[in-house]
Amino acid sequence: MAKLASAAREGKGKRSELTELRSTGKIPAIVYGYEVENTNVSVDENEFIKVIREVGRNGVIALDLNGKAVNVMVTDYQFDSLKNQITHIDFTAINMKSEVTVDVTIELVGEAAGVKEGGVVEQPAFQVQVTATPDNIPESIEINVEALEIGDSIHVSDLRQGAKYTIENEDEETLVSIVPPQKEEDLEEAEGEEVEGSEEGEEAASEETENEEQ
Repeated sequence: MAKLASAAREGKGKRSELTELRSTGKIPAIVYGYEVENTNVSVDENEFIKVIREVGRNGVIALDLNGKAVNVMVTDYQFDSLKNQITHIDFTAINMKSEVTVDVTIELVGEAAGVKEGGVVEQPAFQVQVTATPDNIPESIEINVEALEIGDSIHVSDLRQGAKYTIENEDEETLVSIVPPQKEEDLEEAEGEEVEGSEEGEEAASEETENEEQ
């Protein structure tokens, strides 16, 4: 289990204090949850990024909290895209024997046989909800699509066998399909409908303008 140090932080902190803290490479954070009182802390940004890369978004971290190792998960974080900086983290202390529910990413592996025949991969869902004890939560769920022909699909029900976790989504939910390529005449018809719709919109706008002028 990856370890991460933290430092105590008094109160919620004024904006100026938080800005100064971030300028030193630290991230303001809060810890709450199982057998832990709400505690404001800070963690080193580089160390946090290193740990997350190691354990994944849903991984368990041994957070050093006042000299005691507390098992936590990252339940939320804020990111400033302009500064390219993580600005705040929520750590939830967890009971390793209790199940939690999280979103897990779906990753497709391989090239489908149907694609080689001109088919197109459609992926309606990029995540599923998974319930498990923290040590059984997968970083991602891989789906091998190599055997899929045109017209084939994989549903949630196909992933249930042998898993140490429960997928909360409905059995019939489609995760990936290989569909036939769109014919040229279908594309032309679709483009024609778009043009026709655009022209009708322009005509309606023109009529509305004329009515306003009258």
